[in-house]
Amino acid sequence: MIQSLLIANRGEIACRIIRTARELGIRTVAVYSDADARALHVREADEAVHIGPSPAAESYLVGEKIIAAAKETGAEAIHPGYGFLSENADFAQAVLDAGLIWVGPKPESIRAMGLKDAAKTLMNEAGVPTTPGYLGDPNDEKGQDVDFLAEQAEQIGYPVLIKAVAGGGGKGMRKVEAPEDFPDALQSCRREAKASFGNDIVLLEKWIESPRHIEVQVFGDSHGNVVHLFERDCSLQRRHQKVIEEAPAPGMDEETREQVCAAAVRAAKAVDYEGAGTIEFIADASDGLRADRIWFMEMNTRLQVEHPVTEEITGQDLVEWQLRVASGEELPKKQDELSIDGWAMEARLYAEDPASGFLPSTGPLDFLSFIDEKPGVFRVETGVEQGDSVSPFYDPMIAKLVARAPSRQDAIDDLQVMIRNSNIWPVKTNAGFLYRCLDSERFRDGDMTTAFIAEAGDSLIPNSEPADDVWAAAALRFQEVIETSADGDGSGSNSPWAVGSGIRLNAAPRREIALSSGGESRVLPFDEHGDDADGWLHHAVPMDRDNAWLVVDRGQPYRFTIARSEGVAGGAASDGAILSPMPGKIIAVSIAAGDTVAKGDKLVTLEAMKMEHSLTAPFDGTVAELNAEAGGQVSEGALLVQIEAEAE
Repeated sequence: MIQSLLIANRGEIACRIIRTARELGIRTVAVYSDADARALHVREADEAVHIGPSPAAESYLVGEKIIAAAKETGAEAIHPGYGFLSENADFAQAVLDAGLIWVGPKPESIRAMGLKDAAKTLMNEAGVPTTPGYLGDPNDEKGQDVDFLAEQAEQIGYPVLIKAVAGGGGKGMRKVEAPEDFPDALQSCRREAKASFGNDIVLLEKWIESPRHIEVQVFGDSHGNVVHLFERDCSLQRRHQKVIEEAPAPGMDEETREQVCAAAVRAAKAVDYEGAGTIEFIADASDGLRADRIWFMEMNTRLQVEHPVTEEITGQDLVEWQLRVASGEELPKKQDELSIDGWAMEARLYAEDPASGFLPSTGPLDFLSFIDEKPGVFRVETGVEQGDSVSPFYDPMIAKLVARAPSRQDAIDDLQVMIRNSNIWPVKTNAGFLYRCLDSERFRDGDMTTAFIAEAGDSLIPNSEPADDVWAAAALRFQEVIETSADGDGSGSNSPWAVGSGIRLNAAPRREIALSSGGESRVLPFDEHGDDADGWLHHAVPMDRDNAWLVVDRGQPYRFTIARSEGVAGGAASDGAILSPMPGKIIAVSIAAGDTVAKGDKLVTLEAMKMEHSLTAPFDGTVAELNAEAGGQVSEGALLVQIEAEAE
């Protein structure tokens, strides 16, 4: 067994690997950038090495620095986690050439599956069905010409999907509905792929109208053994990025499961695969899940973000499997020793604001708590603690919330409990959005496709301001505190009962509670807010500062304080002011000063956190001021465009 391990990653996956390594008695070494100097994975590792500035391109993506750190600390092996260098065949080879153990597949296997076009060709030869489309020839320049690709798209039939051959995580992918949209979509796709992967070659696929995303966990060792650990369903996606994953897949019968998993094993054997990998399929679910309508999309030659749901239904530790295989051992289990037990579901909790188009939210995590973990029931995977910060330099995931239960419906209910009991402030999160996804009748019925979130639209977006029942819940929490306080009568300068009004015959003066949330204040009569009838939806926790309460309504948090006479200062920009939501680079400006724009028109495209974000017009009007220029860097809060509303 490996005795010392360097983890070439950060955040929750680094903490996850450290946990298993510690259980196996393996010494761990973390690496960190300037931004991660006090990160949780650094604090948890046995040793840590600084590898450079905050941008990943100058730290986590510099293989030479990571290998040097391994040698400096005497680490025997390097685990890449996922993302960063995990699927970089040249880095894997460099690790091996340095005399270190690579905890992952052989470099040639990574290369074989690293480019989607080459992988599909290989799968066709191995008898694994692939999605209809155009693969092209990477050595033929004409094959990447915009006019030629547009002709291929016409032959495939719209809608089509443009995919970067080196892409992943939803980056470098664009759905195109009509021929006139193809050139702009291709340009945007290539630009994003070049920035994210250094490769702008694309392929085309037929857009499947009722798509389900099904993937199979495979594992191989150096002794020729390959097994699968069944399937996962990752159909709930937003902009091709997974949101909620589950195992097994709803609606999958045993015959279809056998055929799909057997195809996944054939795919792994075709590249002499070792270690953890995932074969991803797309299914046309218009007539249920059928093996003849499920096609290979790609292989991820690494551990997946959603691996915990497979661990929960199989009872296996996949990181331990990785370490044992890398140490030269055979797989811990044979195929007939693996089975499905129960149902598991995972939600990706991100620092992002659904009400603002899911723009990332960065800053300090002044308040952060999750439901207590219970083995086999609740599981939290995170790389942050209260007091840490969400950095603008990396993926904004805060945690993965995982629930396991005997049935799918029970797993959904338990995951909602986890979301309701996640308390995060002031960073905005998608928790309320996740809760509403789980609450959807379509999702509960298993009737969802990868288009589910887009089709549901604003119905999944929680209110940015608290509703009446949330105000009532907050009032009740303050009342309980006052009634159990030392003086018992709510007196004192900080009392929310400071507002007194009215006289009732033969009764004490009527009391009212004065609270504030955001920019709004309300006075709530004591005898009208009553019981918290919907209390099971609300979770409230006291905050240390300002006598505040955080009331979480189905995952969406609202901070309440005692109302002050001076009111609450507002910080919102004036109407029509388009501000940069985060630091980034302007990559496109679609308007000029003086232009007339309609609500929803694209104004500026900002690149931040490796993704493109379109800033649009909030209403019909005229561009009165333009401070954005393509190629320019902007800071958070900078005024980019000022729109003046049309006169009525």
